[in-house]
Amino acid sequence: MKNILEYLEQTVRRSPYKIAVTDGESGMTFREIYDQARAIGSWLHKAGISGKSVAVLLGRQPKTIAAFLGAIYAGSYYVPLDTEMPPYRIKQILASLEPGALICDEKTGDLAKDLACERHVVSYDQAAFGVIREEDLARIRQRQLDIDPIYVVFTSGSTGVPKGVVGCHRSVIDYIEELAPVLKCDEETVFGNQTPLFFDACLKEILPTMKYGACMYLIPRHLFSFPVRLVEYLNRNRINTLCWVVSALTMVSAAGTFERIRPRFLRTVAFASEVFPIRHLKAWQRAAPGARFLNFYGPTETTGICCYYEVDRVFADNETLPIGGPFPNTEILLLDPEGRPVEPGQQGEIYIRGTRLTLGYYREPERNDQVFVQNPLNSLYPEKVYRTGDLAKYNDRGELVFLSRTDDQIKHMGHRIELGEIEAAANGQPGVESACCVYDAEKKRLTLFYTGKAEPWLLGGKLKERLPKYMMPQNLQRMKEMPRTANGKVDRAGLKQLALRLGRKGD
Repeated sequence: MKNILEYLEQTVRRSPYKIAVTDGESGMTFREIYDQARAIGSWLHKAGISGKSVAVLLGRQPKTIAAFLGAIYAGSYYVPLDTEMPPYRIKQILASLEPGALICDEKTGDLAKDLACERHVVSYDQAAFGVIREEDLARIRQRQLDIDPIYVVFTSGSTGVPKGVVGCHRSVIDYIEELAPVLKCDEETVFGNQTPLFFDACLKEILPTMKYGACMYLIPRHLFSFPVRLVEYLNRNRINTLCWVVSALTMVSAAGTFERIRPRFLRTVAFASEVFPIRHLKAWQRAAPGARFLNFYGPTETTGICCYYEVDRVFADNETLPIGGPFPNTEILLLDPEGRPVEPGQQGEIYIRGTRLTLGYYREPERNDQVFVQNPLNSLYPEKVYRTGDLAKYNDRGELVFLSRTDDQIKHMGHRIELGEIEAAANGQPGVESACCVYDAEKKRLTLFYTGKAEPWLLGGKLKERLPKYMMPQNLQRMKEMPRTANGKVDRAGLKQLALRLGRKGD
């Protein structure tokens, strides 16, 4: 296989009229996705847009996926845009892209015009229900290679400018071929999608759905504010597979949802993006005793997940789940600052090698050179590896354990400190739902933000029993809710700014 479109094409022959993607009220069959994607591809090709980027501004709905595939049928690559993203940020992305087209619909057409992209705008209905030009599509397919790009996903950049990560057929196919068996996907799989369609994380549901003829539910976002109704939705639609960010799972368990209702059909629960507090994991295990629980790890730059751990034992509340080991055809190098392998049990930075690596960053050669580097262990021929900036170690069982980011390691009172260790200590305390620790280097002050019922003075006393004096936060701030980025991760940058403001008030 060299083209991800083969997943859909093989399935549409087996199950053309089965619902592929739905929100629970309206959906699209495999045949509808196939026909509309090919029509979009034909329209784009005729318009001379083959080989160019195609921005997709359609929001969270089944036809968004048809638009993605349509761009690939045209020999182009899609760029998903968040309809709720501030216009300024979208303009930044579009300025970098200079897209050949921007696909929108009636709901997003006005936004597209506000972005001053009139000359690029394409109506979804105009393209998706047009003529399918079989000969054009055949010629495009003949020219396509497995190293051709299929998407650019924009993520936060440290400079304040979004960075675009470019994925290709080969990296995605390698990813799905190894990921799907771990998820135990088959035609009976029913995904409950939580991750936004404008991030790469949704690939682990979209493409297994296309490969196996499974079904994918786009769970309405408002349900995540009503945990009982959310679980009712899972049960009503017999959803059996979840690939959610940790914050979505803890939101359900923290609300006492399982005292009223439990998910009845779950067989696989995968989670990623942050450390899953053991207390919440146990709540989910009790609520869904027949389910498997998988801890995933992987950056966007390596096409998503590259390591996983299937929970196979009981953990204490103050322990951290390992991230296990790499998928086949992927290798993890754990290296010290000089680029040498670390000793067993010692901390090192994660480098990743294999065909999972994406093509790199869009129009950013300097950034590429910083992180897509020559393998430090190979001086004989060119070999790129991805330098993640993540710190980890191997435990006594030979499992990889994520520790923190390199930029989350600080030096305080003469000691090197992992902020993740402070967070783990807090997350293990009763009455704490989630915790995030930040450091003000100028004031030499640690601030711990947390959510939950624990009183600051009580939590402080518990932490003193577990942490040495130099690791004790000088400030404990209880929050009603933890600020999140668009993909569900804790907004550490925002909390750092809040800690600075609190520090100034306290001076």
